[in-house]
Amino acid sequence: MCQDFFRFYGILLIVRITFKLIATLFVSGVFVHSDVFAESRPPNIVLIVADDLGYGDLSCYGNEFIQTPNLDRMAREGLRFTDFHSNGAVCSPTRAALMTGRYQQRTGISGVVTAKGHRHTGLGLEEMTFAEVLKTVNYKTALIGKWHLGYKPELNPVAQGFDVYRGFVSGNVDYQIHIDQTGQEDWWKQDELVPEEGYLTDLITQHGLNFIKENSKDPFLLYLAHAAPHYPYQARADPPRYIPGVGRQEDPSSPEVLKEMIEIMDEGIGDILDQLERAGVLQDTLVIFTSDNGPASHGSSGGLRGKKGSIWEGGHRVPAIFYWPGHIRPAAVSNELTMTADLWPTFAALGGASVDHSDIDGVNLLPHLLEGVALQDRYMFWGIKKHIAVRKENYKFIVQQNFQKPKLYDLDLDIEETRNISAKHPELAESLLAVAKEWYRDVTDGIEQKTQ
Repeated sequence: MCQDFFRFYGILLIVRITFKLIATLFVSGVFVHSDVFAESRPPNIVLIVADDLGYGDLSCYGNEFIQTPNLDRMAREGLRFTDFHSNGAVCSPTRAALMTGRYQQRTGISGVVTAKGHRHTGLGLEEMTFAEVLKTVNYKTALIGKWHLGYKPELNPVAQGFDVYRGFVSGNVDYQIHIDQTGQEDWWKQDELVPEEGYLTDLITQHGLNFIKENSKDPFLLYLAHAAPHYPYQARADPPRYIPGVGRQEDPSSPEVLKEMIEIMDEGIGDILDQLERAGVLQDTLVIFTSDNGPASHGSSGGLRGKKGSIWEGGHRVPAIFYWPGHIRPAAVSNELTMTADLWPTFAALGGASVDHSDIDGVNLLPHLLEGVALQDRYMFWGIKKHIAVRKENYKFIVQQNFQKPKLYDLDLDIEETRNISAKHPELAESLLAVAKEWYRDVTDGIEQKTQ
């Protein structure tokens, strides 16, 4: 009997130890796929943002004219969003939300920081950028390409958490000679003007490759902010469009030039992926691709209504691809409602940074990316001047200036936004009007808007 007791107790002890070990493994992340902190080091982040690329401008989003095999590979081996939105419908507002994780109106960047009228304005140094967040956990950080959140050297990216900056600070520059729309030199090394020869898209790619080569032994953040396919429309062999002392020359723009500009960018993205693989860090790196807003004239909204600058879907619904071999399930497609500001809390979680999230409007996407956990329902907002759009699940509500002419659409049944159903659902329209007014009051209360 004594032997039976000890045999039973031994079995019980083994079972308890086994269950404790299993529980420990789950907590440590061996079985919980989303716990990236169980790795020997935090993962790298490569964020690639196109400029004025529309929802329908990639072959993996249905474009049959433009071929983007490297982005197609990322979508095929990663996760592609169908309902991802830029926070703004033009450049600077989206970039302000990207940098801060907050609606851009809270930062005073509600419009474009223009070269002519807003050279004195930019993103305030009191704002905590995602680069500054990752610096708290010892990431090496770089921004290569477009800034568009301040022209003055004291507002340069190196003052906002980036160890390395090579690029241009204005809204767009000539692809060949890197002069902005006012005729000013605009190619920077850190916070100093340092001219450099080369086709703009290729330069951005090359400096990105150099940063990976030099920093692959440490956790790093590489933000590649492409100019393509923003005007001036220039292929590799085209002459300059901005002539010093003369001004901008007429763009002989065409769908063929736009196609080449996008395909050159895609070619460079393939080079970045190859370099990550050569450095042995591809599986340690989350690569994200998206756009800052909808397309300009020659781009494609993919059948959506409106383009750049519009509060309609075509102005802010953009491609978004998340690629992380061994972590994100291949060929995944997400219909979750997401936005640019979600990247800030996602990066903070990815790096294990302990920072205050109380004033952040974005949400952490990691549980959804890695485990398919559904996001909680939420309102999402766009404000262009005083036109406001509110999104709640499949419904989109729009009001014009001073909250006039309300319109309500069911995007599940009417993705083209052609059938106003506010008269059929007056209570829903009224409630969303109240939500729009409260949001506008909240994000602008006491904030001096620096741009319009």
